[in-house]
Amino acid sequence: MRNTAAILAIFQVICILTGSLRSSDEIPGAPQKTPIIIEGATIHPVSSPSFTGALLFDKGRIVALGKEVKAPEGAKKIDAGGKHVFPGFFDAYSQLGLTEINAVRATKDLSESGSINPNVKALVAVNPDSELIPVARANGILLALTAPSGGLVSGMASTIQLDGWTWEDMTLAARGGLYINWPAVSPASAWLVKGPAKKQLENRDKRLRELAGVFEAARAYSTARSARGPDQPVDARLEAMLPVLRGELPVIARAETIQTIQSAVTFAERQGIRLIIHGGHDAPLCAALLKKHEVPVILRSVYRLPRRRSEPYDHRYTLPKRLREAGIEFAISGSPTARTAHMRNLPYHAAMAAAFGLSREEALEAITLAPARILGVAERVGSLEEGKDATLFISGGHMFEISSNVEQAFIQGREVDLSSRHKRLWRKYGEKYRRQRENK
Repeated sequence: MRNTAAILAIFQVICILTGSLRSSDEIPGAPQKTPIIIEGATIHPVSSPSFTGALLFDKGRIVALGKEVKAPEGAKKIDAGGKHVFPGFFDAYSQLGLTEINAVRATKDLSESGSINPNVKALVAVNPDSELIPVARANGILLALTAPSGGLVSGMASTIQLDGWTWEDMTLAARGGLYINWPAVSPASAWLVKGPAKKQLENRDKRLRELAGVFEAARAYSTARSARGPDQPVDARLEAMLPVLRGELPVIARAETIQTIQSAVTFAERQGIRLIIHGGHDAPLCAALLKKHEVPVILRSVYRLPRRRSEPYDHRYTLPKRLREAGIEFAISGSPTARTAHMRNLPYHAAMAAAFGLSREEALEAITLAPARILGVAERVGSLEEGKDATLFISGGHMFEISSNVEQAFIQGREVDLSSRHKRLWRKYGEKYRRQRENK
């Protein structure tokens, strides 16, 4: 018995030490106490043309902005002459806080066992001490959708702010959409795909029937609840589907090819539900369908190789331009699936889109206001407007230039720490080589 107690005590110590190793050193920002005015900067409201002027925020909200803004008594003044002010960048898809190191299973908490998990909430699994959060924040990414993966119906995605002691502190919108890995319609021959074409098609049909069955069961459950009231036993999985059936929440469907996109749109129209396409590689090829049903697209990164040998080298780079020309609303994500560590590069995905057809203003909108609109939080974030959250940052240059750095950042008026593991390692090894030079 004593041996068992000793083993348990040692195990607890190991867990505590392991947890501390995974924790970031950054301390969340304190609530704003005094008004802050940023003067002399180039302001990028996104919802209106850029201008040189000032921006005032107080109690976590933007109070005023314009070419001339009077500072209230006692306000803290920030001289930002020659600098830029942007709304916080918004990554419209990630697994931030749910995974740390892809090769280490113990740091991954992004999927549940089973195929149908609409009741799974990504938000409650978010690790606020993830080292990836300050790394992304240091490059201007202050907002993100974090989504579960795995299975057919993965669960509920959530919109988070990249600062806070707990997942509750980080919550902007607890329910952002129901994430579904849409069954691939056409068989694939890639090395990572298992089974012959016939087997793939059988599996596709099975998964589509399973998906239709989930919605059918949810509608029957909704009818039973309306008829029986509190006497109806609660089913957590079907209960989670009700906001989707009522049109309160969208389905976010992972779909890349034209056939898969068409399948998802047809299903959504038949079910009478709202739909967002995540991926969208072939979205321009079914632009008429997407536009007819007002289906927006979250592009799964821009800075990527073509999907097919027949596609030109710039196929992904010009994808935002082609969607804009087709009149389809879209947002750009910097997080390829299972590559959350790379979301720090979000502004450079937008910059690539700007280099290949979008204007700078359109590219900026694709990582700020567009994702906020698509995910239903545009009344609070996404642009610099009076009454919106003071979630913004100051940079030394335009953030589409890789040489520009974020100098100060605020989330709901709280100034946040811009240090990160990357910066700590840079300082550490910079000091090493500085000493070596001195000793020569």
